[in-house]
Amino acid sequence: MSPYAAGRRRVHRSVAAGVPLAVLAAFVVAGPAVGAPSREARVTGSATLGELPLGTFSNGLLPGTVGDDRGVDLGGIGSDIHPAGRKGEFWTVTDRGPNGQIKVDGVKRRTFPVPGFDPAIVRIRVSGAYVKVLDSIPITTSSGRPVTGLPNQQARDEAPYSYDAKTPLSFDPNGLDTEGIVRAADGSFWLADEYGPSLVHVSARGKVLTRFVPKGLNLTGADYPVVEALPAVLLHRKINRGFEGLALLPGGDLVLAVQSPLSLPDTDAGEASLTARLLRFSTKKHAVTAEYAYRFDPVGVVDPGEDDPSELKISSVVAVGRDRLLVEERTDNAARLQVVKLTRGADILGDTWDDSSTSPSLEQLEDPAASGVPVLRKRLVVDLGKVKGVPGKIEGVARVDRDTLALINDNDFGMTDGTGAFDAQGRLVDSGIETTVTYVRLPRGI
Repeated sequence: MSPYAAGRRRVHRSVAAGVPLAVLAAFVVAGPAVGAPSREARVTGSATLGELPLGTFSNGLLPGTVGDDRGVDLGGIGSDIHPAGRKGEFWTVTDRGPNGQIKVDGVKRRTFPVPGFDPAIVRIRVSGAYVKVLDSIPITTSSGRPVTGLPNQQARDEAPYSYDAKTPLSFDPNGLDTEGIVRAADGSFWLADEYGPSLVHVSARGKVLTRFVPKGLNLTGADYPVVEALPAVLLHRKINRGFEGLALLPGGDLVLAVQSPLSLPDTDAGEASLTARLLRFSTKKHAVTAEYAYRFDPVGVVDPGEDDPSELKISSVVAVGRDRLLVEERTDNAARLQVVKLTRGADILGDTWDDSSTSPSLEQLEDPAASGVPVLRKRLVVDLGKVKGVPGKIEGVARVDRDTLALINDNDFGMTDGTGAFDAQGRLVDSGIETTVTYVRLPRGI
């Protein structure tokens, strides 16, 4: 059975359980920006995902995984978006599932209201004002069990708690916080994960084939092959800021983006830094073949009024040529898309900057170029913060054609932080933010 047929069968199972097809779509009336000059980027349409109970969705893929979804609907599929080959169709991926933060005695605890949720690959179709779910593929271990979205390692990852932050949950070495997706020519998928950070190769049916992690991570107990093939310096990734962007180059190589500067040598250095790292990975050699320094613009340029550089993130990278990459640098409220060229002269793999004992570190350099670091040169394509109709927290970007992009936002499953995220009965108080695919026409091609 093809993966597409398998996905349709899984979706139909939840329909048979009493969920009409209508709940897989919702309405948003949107169209071209009225009066927008042709020389400016403009929104040409948008579509919104409708309400589908998360328990119904999850149990339709892997029966019995979710006992109580606490009123949460399917969301979070905006972690990334990748063209599926047919007009208006895309592959998307959820992140680790509904999660938030609640302070207890002055310390933030990470909550997982639906701990049985299993990250999934979701194929969607944008049709007018609708986003329709076509296929859904659960991500599973070698033995077919759900990987879950729970953190992996005590002391390295945040400790997981119940929805009210009162009850500790177990760590899970299989857990993935998937944030990037591309589909290979053979039908398999490659996913970017924030926990390791790691690169995960997944079969067409969702089974983890290999998880590539940094050298020295020492992840044990996983029910799938784990290979330490990434630079050890990545062990210094900021919590919840591992790999976020993932691009597939025409030749088959991948490019991975670390979401934020590494915490090197410490947290303060990472919070203040404007230098992030991109990695080139050979899917044939199963090895990193190049590394690049990427320099953020000042946070006030990306998001006027914001003054905290730690709010800057890379959330999406998209191949726009054999060696050219579209990079999204953003905060939760604004985003700018830049084009960079991956040249041999910009490769810093194996240099002193991969040695965590180097002082000052790459992240500490106020002007890396002045210190001899070949920072990637970039060109601004579009400031999405100035395009009317683009929602906040855009995490996925796909190239539709030469001058059109599809954007998708992460709605965080309708969750917010704090004790007000759930009512007295433990049901979600929905934020009202919806998963939206937005088309943007650029004034000139990329």
